[in-house]
Amino acid sequence: MRKTVLVVAAHADDEVLGCGGTIARHVAEGDIAHAVFLTDGVSSRQGSNTHELERRLAATEQARQVLGIATTIFLGLQDNRLDGLPLIDVIQPLEEVIRQLNPQIIYTHHSGDLNIDHRIAHQAVMTACRPTPECSVKEIYAYEVMSSTEWSSANSLPFLPTMFIDISDYLHMKVKALEAYALEMRPAPHSRSMEHLTALAHHRGYSVGVDAAEAFMVMKTLR
Repeated sequence: MRKTVLVVAAHADDEVLGCGGTIARHVAEGDIAHAVFLTDGVSSRQGSNTHELERRLAATEQARQVLGIATTIFLGLQDNRLDGLPLIDVIQPLEEVIRQLNPQIIYTHHSGDLNIDHRIAHQAVMTACRPTPECSVKEIYAYEVMSSTEWSSANSLPFLPTMFIDISDYLHMKVKALEAYALEMRPAPHSRSMEHLTALAHHRGYSVGVDAAEAFMVMKTLR
């Protein structure tokens, strides 16, 4: 049965870093995938301008085409400033997206990430998807984003994956989508380098007996 999948990401590129291979697999298996980005991803950067935002949007469109995402939605909140908003101002527009798309599955950030936008994105999803009878969302999974998840404080909730999705046949698509975000990537040995992200996919895969995988924490399942 075809399912509707929604990726809730704080920034454009998080969708590929966290679950790009999984998105590609969902689409290949007949599911419909959407992505919603809470912030503009660039406004916190020194000297950011309209041109930089346009480049980020172009990269997102390129990645969308690679992975087969049906629609991308931009809420346009300010980058790295979600903690300056009342949480309701993040939740309400997200709730509207969820009402319009009626997804059964949501992928989003881990609650213990270093990046404040990631943490608030997680909280907004869990609040927007309260288990009321009318809620369409039956499954919620938290993904890892390198240069945030692994950099969190020692007293933060650790990322302890409890679900792995085999992306052996889709890793090349994740890599191609990451290439669209070349300006956000860093040279090795940075953890957000192509070399490390490829190695991570193999590590997650080898740990469960496949060639490549993405790892998730299960937040909610209803079967």
